[in-house]
Amino acid sequence: MDLSEYFAQTPSAAIAFSGGVDSAYLLYAAMRSGVRVRAYYVKSVFQPRFELEDAEKLAGQLQADMKVINVDVLSSQIIAANPPDRCYHCKRIIFETIAKAAGEDGFTVLLDGTNASDEEGDRPGMRALRELSVQSPLRMCGLTKAQIRRLSREAGLFTWDKPAYACLATRIPAGESITAQKLSATEAAENYLFGLGFTDFRVRMAGSTARLQFPDSQMSRVLERREEILKELKKYYTAVLLDLETRG
Repeated sequence: MDLSEYFAQTPSAAIAFSGGVDSAYLLYAAMRSGVRVRAYYVKSVFQPRFELEDAEKLAGQLQADMKVINVDVLSSQIIAANPPDRCYHCKRIIFETIAKAAGEDGFTVLLDGTNASDEEGDRPGMRALRELSVQSPLRMCGLTKAQIRRLSREAGLFTWDKPAYACLATRIPAGESITAQKLSATEAAENYLFGLGFTDFRVRMAGSTARLQFPDSQMSRVLERREEILKELKKYYTAVLLDLETRG
């Protein structure tokens, strides 16, 4: 089955929309197939501001119907406690919220952008998708991340080469509590590094210490700008460490 065949059987659907590569292409494919579709973006302290901006930009490019829903994820004690399966509990709340809003809007089918490259063992949130009967057409049709990027580029979607970006909560080690202040510090630090032109990096937190992870190709530039990076990030952390085990 390919996507056109899938959408021929699914004339109406809601899409959990993050503004990333996969959900962007899924929204594009649904609209191209003539599906009555609405994109639902969940705004929380786990998502940096640029993710919402990208989602709004893509929706505007496609002239798609998009709804933003605010969710207070830290009101859940189990999510704030950050257990190893935090992603499951977070996905459960997010998709329950989207399903409720979509149902009120007349949609009975909820889709997400999980693709065929996503390993279930690495994604505890997939358990929540199964429990809530969320469908993943990209995965069902065997589309890998590389194929989705290629198809997105051919479709003229600016998201085609957008780097993978896990939510801010992943920067805090499991078992260490999550607070709005920690998430704010992480977002500010990463925004600063993005502004310097760095990409595909992570600012991970352990207590009040930051551990920076960069691709090997960017390490020399990091060292060249070490002093200014240190000066800025010490506004948010008591210590700033550079991880010599590079990303990718």
